[in-house]
Amino acid sequence: MIRKIGNFIYKHRELILEIAIILLIILFSISVAQKTLQNDTFYTISIGKLIEKNGIDMMDHFSWHEGLSYTYPHWLYDLSIYKIYSIGGFDAIYISTCVLSAILGIAIYKVNSKLNKEKIISLFITIGSMYLLKGYIAARAQLVTFILFILNLYNIEKFIETKHKRNAFALILISILIANLHVAAWPFTIVLYLPYIAEYFIAVIADVVIYKKISLRILKDRLKKHPEDEKRIQELNEYVEKVKIKREENKKNPYKINIKRNNNVALLLIILVVVVLAGLLTPLGNTPYTYTFLTLKGNTMQNISEHLPLTLINNAPIMCTLIIFIATLTFTNVKIRLSDLFMLGGTVYLMFSTRRQASMFVLICSVILTRILIQLVATYKSIIINKKIEEILIKYATLLIFFICIVVLSVNYINEKKNYKYISNSKYPVEATEWILNNLDVKNIKLYNEYNYGSYLIFKEIPVFIDSRADLYAPEFNKGKDIFSDFIGTSNISKYYGTTFEKYGITHVLITKGSKTAMLIKKANPEKFEELYSDNDFVIYKIINY
Repeated sequence: MIRKIGNFIYKHRELILEIAIILLIILFSISVAQKTLQNDTFYTISIGKLIEKNGIDMMDHFSWHEGLSYTYPHWLYDLSIYKIYSIGGFDAIYISTCVLSAILGIAIYKVNSKLNKEKIISLFITIGSMYLLKGYIAARAQLVTFILFILNLYNIEKFIETKHKRNAFALILISILIANLHVAAWPFTIVLYLPYIAEYFIAVIADVVIYKKISLRILKDRLKKHPEDEKRIQELNEYVEKVKIKREENKKNPYKINIKRNNNVALLLIILVVVVLAGLLTPLGNTPYTYTFLTLKGNTMQNISEHLPLTLINNAPIMCTLIIFIATLTFTNVKIRLSDLFMLGGTVYLMFSTRRQASMFVLICSVILTRILIQLVATYKSIIINKKIEEILIKYATLLIFFICIVVLSVNYINEKKNYKYISNSKYPVEATEWILNNLDVKNIKLYNEYNYGSYLIFKEIPVFIDSRADLYAPEFNKGKDIFSDFIGTSNISKYYGTTFEKYGITHVLITKGSKTAMLIKKANPEKFEELYSDNDFVIYKIINY
């Protein structure tokens, strides 16, 4: 019996290994999924409810400012999350986050293993990627788009390799989905094509012997006047052939960068045109083409934490990842594809421009790092270890230790979250909100609140001054109104709070006790405000006069 089991395991060892890897990835992915809800989730639920009831009218219904237009940038995700919430509340949302996290982990692994034909390194890279992404694994639209982006990368590379129609169809479908699920991320769908197109054009230019074409043109003109130069043309042709032979040798064994001309990229250009036009297949009109541009044009990017530039000293895991890339490419014989180099450089630039894009660096460059490490292992394994013991020592013993470590780490993460609440009382005015609902007429007051918890007020059906839909309050999206700048100026005391309150006719103020505004109210003008409510973190004032 034992022998039969042993034979069965040996016969199906690759399948068993694959199942074990998938289960490990699922466990770890679930363990890093965030349980405590973020700002965006609250307004997402409310907007989804609104869409189901009234459809998309491109207007705001949740702030007390009149006449604000709203773009509904992730309407399909909002509607989906509301449907999930209506089934099982916050429990259902957390379960959906765990499921999407597991799907993302599996997608990263499968894309890496299929493109690079290697399982073990793909597993290591997947676990590392999910660890680096854990801050982004939350009930937000970005989690769905992460899955779509890694699938987008896979289908681009498979189409270039095979020209299969199913990959082309998948690319178009992904573009449509992202345009409806997370319109701010849609332009990146197009950006992913650019490194492959750039490599193709560089390869085409490299294949053209410019020297030959120019010289032949000149010599042909001269031949009309001096026929004796015909021998010079023959010598030139011989030289050009030598140049071509040398170039082919360099292509087979380049120093560091592999440049490959793949004529399937020309067909990819046609698909890209269709993908760009697919942005129109949304009820949002031309929003996919204008949203990101208008956002970058405004000042919201400079004042929201996740959009600020990345500082490596505050992000050691990303710094270590970059060091691995730099050290491997600099001090080993590993070579990199030109398209991968463009992709790596582009995502690093985006990451340093805005820390939020660190997620795209991790996601997309996981495939590149897998390729590099596979080359590294292939180059040096014969030096490091005897082939006979390689399978036992590397593939199984080390893998077993890795499995145990990840299982222990995952269980520890899950245990930590057992006592976590879906809503943090210190971040969101949970008790203060209940007091407002019980003691104030929310439809007939103008409440001043802060950016970070405005979405929670929306969820509780309290009209807000501002919330984390930053674009709604910027003049790029609502001409003549710059509510966002007024809030920023008031909160950092570059603008007198009384001026803001009077400008908007504020009647009540809900602020955190540690804010600068709260300090000024308490110390400078307490006679102008009546304190109605106070707890450990929040205070509510009624304005007596400005």
